[in-house]
Amino acid sequence: MSKELWKGNEAIAEAAIRAGCRYFFGYPITPQNEIPEYMSLHLPEAGGVFLQAESEVAAINMVYGAAGSGARVMTSSSSPGISLKQEGISYLAGAELPCVIVNIMRGGPGLGTIQPAQGDYFQATRGGGNGDYRLIVLAPSTIQEACDHVRDAFDIADRYRNPVMILADGMIGQMMEAVEWQPSESRTLPEKTWATVGTGGTRKPNIINSLFIDPNESERHNAHLNEKYDVMRAEEVRYEATIPDDADVLFVAYGTPARLAKAAIRLLAKEGITGGLFRPISLWPFPEKPLNEAASAASVKAVVTVEMSLGQLVDDVKIAVNGVKPVSLCGKAGGIVPTPREVADAALAALGRK
Repeated sequence: MSKELWKGNEAIAEAAIRAGCRYFFGYPITPQNEIPEYMSLHLPEAGGVFLQAESEVAAINMVYGAAGSGARVMTSSSSPGISLKQEGISYLAGAELPCVIVNIMRGGPGLGTIQPAQGDYFQATRGGGNGDYRLIVLAPSTIQEACDHVRDAFDIADRYRNPVMILADGMIGQMMEAVEWQPSESRTLPEKTWATVGTGGTRKPNIINSLFIDPNESERHNAHLNEKYDVMRAEEVRYEATIPDDADVLFVAYGTPARLAKAAIRLLAKEGITGGLFRPISLWPFPEKPLNEAASAASVKAVVTVEMSLGQLVDDVKIAVNGVKPVSLCGKAGGIVPTPREVADAALAALGRK
């Protein structure tokens, strides 16, 4: 197959259409605006429906409605907009409705800046809405991977009846790279017998709901959700590890910072220091066991997280590493992207050589 040059946001939108997304509800916000713009032009050509809602709150509730009918539906936004969608996301998880949510992150808190950042990690992996719920969160570091994740996300959402989030910094959304469109894999997915598509007079109506007034019934529902999350933890962990046997320092990063860590590893090699990279792809479920095993390697003396925030990923890294090696942070915030030299210097400091 030949490769084509695509902008990240537009490639994400095209990948969604190719994955069978037929409904998109959103609201403009930088730096993700090319996603709804592309959808407005091309989704109707595929027989789908694009609607620019009056607000982010309205958009996520429209997603709830379309998902309830069993349709493949997506929304996208950036940081403050995703914050406004959190109540609806909690409802979607509670009602077990599959959908895909794309967050092209910008700097915060509050309105912050339109520059790329990764300050939404806690929100995505801990749940910004109320209650005990989880989203599967996938983090691409290339535009090719973003396309592949979007394709997979719809299948994952349908398999578990759960929202899936694509979490990418603004750099991924705005840059251009070559993409090779991969054919969708043939997967056996559960029939959507729960969808509200009318009874045809042959059965009782389906009811989609996240309200359980009786506390015992509510606890049973939460236990059911947790059993589903346990299956996700067992089957949906994804990561990439490029770690030489003699690695002195182990970088942990996702998204654009993972690319910066690779450049820093090349700089360190010129100084006689060997670096390795562990890149979580599923931010939830987080690859705790593989990361602990990587950090436990005899040659590794320090673990350094690289992120475009002042320390969020680092918490999960510390939990996973569990004290087997010291963990430090190389972080920038407010839309500032760390340079490979700064990342390399952070490693030198962690090794006590600077």
